[in-house]
Amino acid sequence: MFNFKHKDNEFFDLFVDSANYFNKGALLMNEVMRDYNKAESKMKEIIDLEHDADDINDRIIDKLNQTFITPIDREDIYALANGLDDGVDFLQGTIQRMVLYRTGEAREGAIELTQLLIESTDELVKAFTLLKNIKSNQHKILDHTRRIEKLESEGDRLYRKEVAHLFESCVNPIEVIKWKEVLEYLENTLDHCEDISDLIRGVVMKYA
Repeated sequence: MFNFKHKDNEFFDLFVDSANYFNKGALLMNEVMRDYNKAESKMKEIIDLEHDADDINDRIIDKLNQTFITPIDREDIYALANGLDDGVDFLQGTIQRMVLYRTGEAREGAIELTQLLIESTDELVKAFTLLKNIKSNQHKILDHTRRIEKLESEGDRLYRKEVAHLFESCVNPIEVIKWKEVLEYLENTLDHCEDISDLIRGVVMKYA
């Protein structure tokens, strides 16, 4: 039945766990980008990671259904949980395409975008770690969200530059199609990091 304990903070611990899975997924993505020979083995790892992330998301949703008084609005908990889970799905989809399309060694721009993803997900972990004490940590949390915003802007610039270079330098249209889709997935995942960051910023505005 319902848990009536006032302001159950376990949600925040589960958010941190989920954010760490997102960060681990970005690190796996980076390994594949730097050494395509690892793609098949890392594909298996990202599938396992995605299952673990799903389990965390299920725990959050189950807990949400059983908790009467939540530390932040129920819709915010739901949105944050699903946002983090979707982030791991984005990364899994990217690696799947690299394996399926047999892309081979990554282009330098793709490696740079993946590095931005590592930095963005690391900032998310730091922000979620501080979220348990919103009032006292509000400025630090907002600093992390601002860094994510800057990283996403840098990702947009890099994505446009790399797509332009792809069309200019690659004579094989199949290769263009393959890498354009991979680059789009990477850029969309960076956008998704900013979306989660915006949700965090909204929570801080409500409760700080």
